[in-house]
Amino acid sequence: MPRSAPFEGFSLGYDRIGSGPAVILLNGWPGDRHDYDLLVPRLSDRAEVIPVDLRGYGESDKHSDVAGSENMENWYGVVGEAGAIIHLIGELGLSNVILGGYDVGSFVAQTVASLRPDLVKGLVVSPPLPGAGRRILEVEPVRVYWYSSFIRTPLAEELLDGKPEAVRPFLHYLISYWSGPNHVVEEARINHLTEIYSQPGTFIGGSGHYRTNWNNPVTFYANETTPPKNKRITTPTSILWAEFDPCFPLSWADRLDDFFTDYKMETLKGCGHFTPIEAPDRWAVAVKEHLARQ
Repeated sequence: MPRSAPFEGFSLGYDRIGSGPAVILLNGWPGDRHDYDLLVPRLSDRAEVIPVDLRGYGESDKHSDVAGSENMENWYGVVGEAGAIIHLIGELGLSNVILGGYDVGSFVAQTVASLRPDLVKGLVVSPPLPGAGRRILEVEPVRVYWYSSFIRTPLAEELLDGKPEAVRPFLHYLISYWSGPNHVVEEARINHLTEIYSQPGTFIGGSGHYRTNWNNPVTFYANETTPPKNKRITTPTSILWAEFDPCFPLSWADRLDDFFTDYKMETLKGCGHFTPIEAPDRWAVAVKEHLARQ
């Protein structure tokens, strides 16, 4: 497995498969770069596919400093994560990349496109997408997002970090609940993620995004503002929104025009939160549409 040169104290793990235009894929939570194992072979005959472990995830470096909130913000906030991906693009000598992501990887991909639109030829993303605003504070979202407050507490570290017997049921519950109604969660995936997230320091490091003050989804959406027109994302964007994602209901897709100037949205029927795993064929189609424009 290749690793990036250290940047701001973090080296990233990634894979490079195939040849052609670069497609960089960013993992979600709870996950790692293997979230895209079903998608990669659908693209590698047309592109160089580069699934990446974001900071704190998989085989990338993990630093945990619960007391140092400023460090957590700089390390694991979307701007910090995006900076690491921008650095990786430069290190690999890439240009005109197609950037894909879901969950935390989606916000990071969008941030890269916002900060460096010159580097990104196209975006393929699933929620989170901007626009939910203070609807995140309504009764049903509060019930769904309990975990984002729980994993910020010292209790989460005490109960889960380095303890596979506790990590496995926690992951199994979240992944099963967030998946589409007809999706069968494979035990091999649960076993893999349990092994990854049970390593000492990994659960906290891999939850760093949620432990920041301004990038936790509840805090982010509750303080969301509409950007001026000249600050909207201009990169051509394909949005794949799951029909049955309990974290991001379809009703929250009503304000995309306020944040994107060039996008199209597809509803993934029957699909839950883990769209690259549940709908790899639709992901492949969307990525190939961007490849065809190059």
